[in-house]
Amino acid sequence: MRGHASPYSSMAASGTAAGAATATAAAALVQYVVLRGDLARSWSLGAVVAQGCHAALAAAHAHWQHPDTRAYLSAGGAMRTVVLEAPDEAALTALAQTLQQHSIDHEVWTEQPENVPSCLALRPYPKDQVHPHLKKFKLLK
Repeated sequence: MRGHASPYSSMAASGTAAGAATATAAAALVQYVVLRGDLARSWSLGAVVAQGCHAALAAAHAHWQHPDTRAYLSAGGAMRTVVLEAPDEAALTALAQTLQQHSIDHEVWTEQPENVPSCLALRPYPKDQVHPHLKKFKLLK
């Protein structure tokens, strides 16, 4: 939103020690969203974007009390989100199982009433803690 005040501008006061600390902490945090590529090629763009939004919000809501989530959300316009592609439902399900086995907080979004797992999102994490489990997935295009 160029030329407009950010809706997050009051969340972290830039130029203050607290604002600088929040921005530095949040800069090290990333929220990963993994969408199914097969759906991205067969559903409308709006439907696919909605799936990612639902999953990201579900993960932030489910883990809002975690210090990393709070720091990430307080960063406002400095939030970093990476959207990756899982080729299909089997790959998304396998990733969810891997994340669960490694106690990595995440939420799988299942579109209703179709009952189709469409996306998953991790709560915000330091990149180095979760990237090894996600490195085989490419950026969504």
